[in-house]
Amino acid sequence: MQLLQQGKYDKALAVFEKLLPAAPPEIVERARMYIVTCRRQMGRNNLAFQTPEERYDYAISQLNQGYYEEAREQFNGVIGDEAGADYAYYGLAVLDSITGHPQECLDNLSRAIELNPKNRLQARSDNDFQSMVDDPRFTELLYPEIP
Repeated sequence: MQLLQQGKYDKALAVFEKLLPAAPPEIVERARMYIVTCRRQMGRNNLAFQTPEERYDYAISQLNQGYYEEAREQFNGVIGDEAGADYAYYGLAVLDSITGHPQECLDNLSRAIELNPKNRLQARSDNDFQSMVDDPRFTELLYPEIP
C-alpha cells in the first residue's frame, strides 16, 4: 500500500501480482482492484497526444467508460492547449449534464455555442442532455428565438 500511495505504481503492481495467488479469499478482490488501479495509473503516464483532437477523442472514451475525473482533466487540457476549442466546452457540458452539475453544464454549453453556433443545433438533439430538458435556462439557451 505504501508503494501505491507513493505513486510507485510499477513496484506496487509487482507486489500485488505476486501476492494475488497466495492471498486469503477476503483480500483477493481488493488486490485485484489495486492491480487495476496501478495499471491505469501507469497507462496515464504514457499518454502523449499529437493534437488537441486526439486528446479530445481520449476524453470522450474516458467519459463513455465512466471515468469522469479523467475525462474532465482531458477536456480542460484541450482547452488549455487551444482556448477556442468549442468541442471541448461541449464535451464538458455533456460531462456536467451526466454528472448532475446543471450550472456548469449551462456555462460550458453557452461557451461552446458562443464559439460555434452550430453547437446549439447539436445540443437540441443530443440525448446526453436529458437531465437538462426540464431546466428553463437550458431551453432558453437552445431556443433563444422562442419568446
